[in-house]
Amino acid sequence: MILLNKYLFLISLLLANLSFSQDYLQEQLELSKKLYTEEKYFDAITEFKRLKFFDTNNTYGSLSDEYIAQSYKHGGKFNEAIQYFTLAEINAKNPEDLYRIKIEIIRVNILRRTTDNTLKLLDELDKDERCLPAGLPDDEAGKAGSDKKDEINYWRGWAYIFADEWDKAAEEFSKISPDHELKILSEETLEQKYSVTFAKVASVILPGAGQFYTGNYLSGLLSLSWCSLWGYIAVDAFVEERIFDGLAVTNFLWFRFYQGNLQNAEKFAVEKNIQIANESFYYLQHSYTGIKP
Repeated sequence: MILLNKYLFLISLLLANLSFSQDYLQEQLELSKKLYTEEKYFDAITEFKRLKFFDTNNTYGSLSDEYIAQSYKHGGKFNEAIQYFTLAEINAKNPEDLYRIKIEIIRVNILRRTTDNTLKLLDELDKDERCLPAGLPDDEAGKAGSDKKDEINYWRGWAYIFADEWDKAAEEFSKISPDHELKILSEETLEQKYSVTFAKVASVILPGAGQFYTGNYLSGLLSLSWCSLWGYIAVDAFVEERIFDGLAVTNFLWFRFYQGNLQNAEKFAVEKNIQIANESFYYLQHSYTGIKP
């Protein structure tokens, strides 16, 4: 009887301990989530890691890893975010969680501008049937597949935006809708951009033409003037049979200004394109209301 009572006491003590442990884990979870909601991301990471340490049954493992990853992402620590999203993916409990976490990994890769890796992950996700809930009726399964395809095209478009390939971005968004807001933005950005090749070719034919093309009129006028001046002096020297003078002017003066004209044409076109792209990014950051990476 005494032995039985001891066993009952130990069992009750073990159950109380277990209950205390579960209560503690739940409280720790709520504290960690509260810190995350308050945007105290460094503290949230610390508390979620504490939760993982005491969570010996891995009850909240995937959830904790996902919150830690999101906190790192908000702090601009993209490599660490990828690391914990990958852990969350390994412990994902259902197809919906797996799909959501894979999308989060893709979004971080977009922000890192690792375009090739992003496109590879999107292609793999497009073929991954594990990410769709099993046992759905045909009509619901078809809709789920269509929604998945649209979302993959959406993030593929964002990947091209961050890679400054606005033509490909417009193509991806058009697969979702012909009048998609980001498709229109991508096309408008592309139309405003300057052709670097045209600027250089124009300057090869007529010094200063590339600068005029990009709106840098003073630079274009100076290039045209200097190249014309030294070209005239060189030709005049050759006509008067001052061969060495002509070669010296051609090699050291005319060629120097002609080469600078080509470099400036390319430089100004690139700078203008960066400015145009930055204006589109500013709109996306401050005015676009859709989901962003």
